[in-house]
Amino acid sequence: MTVAFFSGRARRVGAVLGATSAGLLVLAACDKPTPLATVTVGDKSVNTQATCYNDGKAIKEADYQPCLNKKAEKKIEISMDDKVRFGVDPEIAEKGWTLFINGQQAEQEPYKKTYRTIPGSAFFTSQTGQSTNDTQVSLVEANGKKLTGIWHFEFKKTS
Repeated sequence: MTVAFFSGRARRVGAVLGATSAGLLVLAACDKPTPLATVTVGDKSVNTQATCYNDGKAIKEADYQPCLNKKAEKKIEISMDDKVRFGVDPEIAEKGWTLFINGQQAEQEPYKKTYRTIPGSAFFTSQTGQSTNDTQVSLVEANGKKLTGIWHFEFKKTS
């Protein structure tokens, strides 16, 4: 004959408490994902999480340049005739975002929509007018003059 050490109700309460504790432990171990930025060329698309992001708060000024100089992990091939489509999460668009090419700001005013298209030829001419075969393009989220997020892509020129 077996004897129950706990009543049915006590077992259920224990199971619920155990499951809740395990769930909270798993959630505490996870980092909140950053908003995504996406680049699409033709039928190819790559997206990435932010290289530098402070949960929507300003990144320290001392960290701007080192973050802009980090190497992109996501690559996409582009020809000069392609249309390059950029897409960002609505929370990025709400603050405004701008493009940086090889670490240099390429436009003055932030763009406040989630989607835009730019010709591929815009990305393969250096500031000195020389043609390049690869370019690092960064999407930079800004809240006023403070940078709040940086996403990197590497563009490889195809013939």
